[in-house]
Amino acid sequence: MALPLSDLPTEILREVRARKWLALALFVVVSFGVLLAGFIWPYKYQSETVIFIDDRNIIRPLMEGSAVTTEINKRASSATELLWSRGVMEKIAKDPDIFGSNAPNVDDERLDARIGYLRTNMVVTPRGENYFAIGFRSESPRQAFQVAQRMGQLFISESNERKRKESRNAYEFINNQVKSYEQQLAEVEERLKEFLSVNVDGTESEANSRLANLRSQLELAQLERSELETRARSLEAELDRVSPTLVQGRTADTYQTRISSLEAQLDNLRLRYHDTYPDIVSLREQIQELRRQRERALANPQEQPATLTSDEISNPVYQELQAELSRTRANMQTVDTRIESFKKLLADHNNRMERIQENKAQYSDLTRDMEVNKQIYDDLLKRRERARVSMHLDVEGQGLNYRINENAQYPNSASGPKFATFAVAGLFLGLLAPFGLVAGLLQIDPRIRVREQLEDEFDFPVLVQLPHVKTPFEVRRDKKVTFLVGVCAIVAVVVYLSLAGAALMGVIG
Repeated sequence: MALPLSDLPTEILREVRARKWLALALFVVVSFGVLLAGFIWPYKYQSETVIFIDDRNIIRPLMEGSAVTTEINKRASSATELLWSRGVMEKIAKDPDIFGSNAPNVDDERLDARIGYLRTNMVVTPRGENYFAIGFRSESPRQAFQVAQRMGQLFISESNERKRKESRNAYEFINNQVKSYEQQLAEVEERLKEFLSVNVDGTESEANSRLANLRSQLELAQLERSELETRARSLEAELDRVSPTLVQGRTADTYQTRISSLEAQLDNLRLRYHDTYPDIVSLREQIQELRRQRERALANPQEQPATLTSDEISNPVYQELQAELSRTRANMQTVDTRIESFKKLLADHNNRMERIQENKAQYSDLTRDMEVNKQIYDDLLKRRERARVSMHLDVEGQGLNYRINENAQYPNSASGPKFATFAVAGLFLGLLAPFGLVAGLLQIDPRIRVREQLEDEFDFPVLVQLPHVKTPFEVRRDKKVTFLVGVCAIVAVVVYLSLAGAALMGVIG
């Protein structure tokens, strides 16, 4: 039954006074137990190496866009992962300066135990934006200092080596890719060269242009043939109207006949030539001369003898028309031959277009592969040069780097709770232990100790409460016990303080 909080201090003091020896024993056990814990507590010393991340040097803005500096990400976690690696831990575990001259010859079991010990006591903590600390805790201040110092040195060397290795591997990888694409590009170019040497039909645009040219020439030839056919029909009709012979007498009409013949020839020549053509000019002069002779003959008819006879001669107009018709028919045969040639060429080019269409897909694949490989190859060339510059930057220690900002210091005092803390805490806890224990027991004690418990729990009115009365003998005995307990307590405190002072002064350890 829970005891009211207002009555709890009174009941605690009453129970402690009733059990003085038990309270004293509890004080002695707790206080000396904490003091003993202070004696056997494994005090550890910690030493730290502070690392600075140099990511703002002058090289970075100067090489921006030309090189890629190795980035440092997740600083504390990356440092922990690096130091936790077995290669680094083995170097520390086998260091003769830290673990003795026999450290390099340690067996595998002890080596694993030593590596586990190093990993357990290693601490990596961030220190602001560009700093972090690598620390080590050990019961030996010398070992804590040496391991922290060695870890900082190994971290710097390993991180620099990893940066150089990473940039070198990146360059070698890109360089291998460049060589691979060079070979692929050469193979594609060779296949394209073989394809073009075998397929000499040209491109689709060239074939279309040639086909259009042939169709245009064929149409012109067909149009010319139609014109020649029309001309041949016209000449045949003209031949039907012209007499093949002429009757020539010795009268004035003879001039008219010759004039008519020459005019027919003149009209025929004008169909093909300009008026400045020499034959046309000559015919016109002959016609004018015959007209003058005819006019003189008509002006003096008595001087001209009568026509007694007449002669038949070949009509020159008919002969000229017949010759022109022969030339026209010869030209028609020439045009027909040309038309047949054009048709044959069109058929050949149609077959060529079919072959070009069949090879178009293969040609597209080859050119596409070559273009894609060329683009990737050009991009890889640029990346390889950037990787080369980046590799030189890492080799020369430029770009982003780690450097030791503060070397490990030899720890002069242990980290964590000191022996003085245990001494003070033991005395304080020893005094509080009896009261705390009694307070806990009173909260779980089912007995009724005060009247408020009855009134609150059972709602019973309590009329009177009888006080606790001691006899004179009990009073005298209680005083003796109190005196003895006080003396023992003083002795215990004196012994406690003596042991604690001796330990603090280094008399006992």
